[in-house]
Amino acid sequence: MHRALPFRQSEPGRIEKLTSNSLIFKELATGRRRMQTDLSTFFNLRRRSLIRGNALVFTSLMIAVFLSDFPHNRATLLLLLPVSFAIAGTAETLRCLQRRWSFYHAGVMLCVYMDLMAVSIIVFLLVYPYWHFLSAVS
Repeated sequence: MHRALPFRQSEPGRIEKLTSNSLIFKELATGRRRMQTDLSTFFNLRRRSLIRGNALVFTSLMIAVFLSDFPHNRATLLLLLPVSFAIAGTAETLRCLQRRWSFYHAGVMLCVYMDLMAVSIIVFLLVYPYWHFLSAVS
């Protein structure tokens, strides 16, 4: 006696598990829906995202190095924007910490230390040109 499988293919690429009145399992064969879901979770500020926090801090550091004209250390108050975005990225990384220790928690702690180093570099690039006793040759 042949038993029918509890799955059916209703339309191309969609597999549904048949139960009494509920749809348990759906999956699209193409990755379009999954990619849209991943991008929507990346930009959703209500969800914690480690990638969003790290990307925000890293881009803030690159923009700060560009704005400060690093080897020449130009004084500009526009560096307040990368400082604020880097602090916001660090706060986003801190949101990803878990209550119990795990290897994920340890990785997030390393990311927090990296964020703090990047924030301190940006603050240094902001403050250094205004400290004449450090930059002036006597």
